[in-house]
Amino acid sequence: MLDLKITGGTVVDGTGADRFRADIGVKDGRIVEVRRRDGDDPGLQTEAAHQIDATGRIVAPGFVDVHTHYDGQVSWDETLEPSSLHGVTTVVSGNCGVGFAPVRPGREQWLIELMEGVEDIPGSALAEGITWQWESFPEYLDAIEKRSLAIDYGTQIAHGAVRGYAMGERGANNEEATADDIAAMARIVREAIEAGALGFSTSRTEAHRAIDGQAVPGTYAAEAELFGLGRAMAAGGQAVFEVAPQGTAGESPADACMREMEWMAKLSDDISRPVSFTLIQASHAPDLWRQQLDRAEKAHENGIELYAQFAARPFGMLLGFPGYHAFTHRPTFRAVSAGSTRDELAARLADPAVKAAILAEEDLPPTPGALLDGLFALAQYSTDRIYAIGDPPDYEPTPDKTVAAIAAARGQKPLETMYDLMLEADAGAMLMLPFFNYAEGDHRAIYEMMQSPAAVSGLSDGGAHCGLICDASYPTFLLTHWARDRHRGPKFSLEYVVRKQTLDTATLFGLSDRGVIAAGKKADINVIDMDALRLDVPRMVYDLPADGRRLLQGASGYDATVVNGVVTRRHGVDTGARPGRLLRGVR
Repeated sequence: MLDLKITGGTVVDGTGADRFRADIGVKDGRIVEVRRRDGDDPGLQTEAAHQIDATGRIVAPGFVDVHTHYDGQVSWDETLEPSSLHGVTTVVSGNCGVGFAPVRPGREQWLIELMEGVEDIPGSALAEGITWQWESFPEYLDAIEKRSLAIDYGTQIAHGAVRGYAMGERGANNEEATADDIAAMARIVREAIEAGALGFSTSRTEAHRAIDGQAVPGTYAAEAELFGLGRAMAAGGQAVFEVAPQGTAGESPADACMREMEWMAKLSDDISRPVSFTLIQASHAPDLWRQQLDRAEKAHENGIELYAQFAARPFGMLLGFPGYHAFTHRPTFRAVSAGSTRDELAARLADPAVKAAILAEEDLPPTPGALLDGLFALAQYSTDRIYAIGDPPDYEPTPDKTVAAIAAARGQKPLETMYDLMLEADAGAMLMLPFFNYAEGDHRAIYEMMQSPAAVSGLSDGGAHCGLICDASYPTFLLTHWARDRHRGPKFSLEYVVRKQTLDTATLFGLSDRGVIAAGKKADINVIDMDALRLDVPRMVYDLPADGRRLLQGASGYDATVVNGVVTRRHGVDTGARPGRLLRGVR
């Protein structure tokens, strides 16, 4: 008898091949049979303990998200939302050079402040939620392995934590590593890979800073350090070297960005392992990404595994009264928001007298040293680049959807229009300010990135940027926007979009047991109603430890998600099953 049978569905198997109708049999966490249903074929007749009728539905592999930041959240959250809401069955964490292992006793708060600054995860939530049942990286993996999870969790060892552990304050302060320092760090990295880390990550962009403004340890590392750690990683097993390169946020000139491409290609060739890097379009240098991607494609032509990670939509921030917005430093807003519930705040902000007072006031000064505290000023001066995204959310809005354009049509000042737009949906409406990937006001750059064989889906940042974005919904967006709804340019086939976030992402990390629906593969499966699939509007929730806030974006249209042969979500509801496990790399 089978454990699970999925019948009558249209299978998009993850390889990019044409879809076909088939039944799927699952036993002991594996797909044991995929029987095509041609003509009058009655299908798979073997009995099963559980059955899902997938007639009229798309059946696809579970999605593999290789760029998340659940390093701390995995300590307290079994579901790893929001990723698990979007058909993701495997996540890879430990990106961008920040993580929580190894850690010396007494240095936990330093790592928290580093993560809080770089990834906008509330430090109070991390301090309350992380268990700290480890010192070394292998001990971290052992602690996570004891957790009950809804999806599979893999992680990388982060340069920042390694430098802080091996070099102490010198490492934290980005002092140059000596040969002895490099040797000590190399031992830690190799030990981590041998224990099951999927890779090593580093950040070299000056946009990544701790809450005190200090650059991530490793930002200015010399090639001797980077190559020493890369070689240690490769000696430990089949791992990936992940980089947030210099110039990622547009903070460096083009020649510096291209020098980054050269050492990354050289490193990949030297260690015979994939190097993966962040690729985004900066508005002030809108064509630089093409040079970077061309270099990656040239590397591929020469057998060098240099992979760009692309973002599926514009990358920036969401503005709304529950989070960051243009009025956070107005005295009246602070007064009416203090201690207010969401409903109370909505009612108070709707009061014409309160609105008039807020619009008329001067801003209080930002808090010195608080990295995100000045975002209110950016919002005030960017009304020609801030868009109303609506419901359902539109992430490729036209110029007439900017706050400035709407204000002109209404005969209002832009800040008044911004206030009114955010007041919609009981003061829960969100506006979008894209920082990257929207230089032309559409998705043409993203489309070109997605076409490249040297580019993989990434940068969802699941678990991070809690008050700014909720891009862990990328997997659903890839299906709805790029394979179905886009009207401002060309789309992709569903088969292509599915492959980009299943086989391709799994292959990058050598996860050959998943990413494809075929006999012998892991039974990580999504059953999707493509006609009903849609993204919810992002909303602010306060469900992190210490009542920390985060933006959460759900979806409807997932009939079922199966992890390791067990149904974990059914019609958008968590079943309570926890078949997920720690994913250890191949030695």
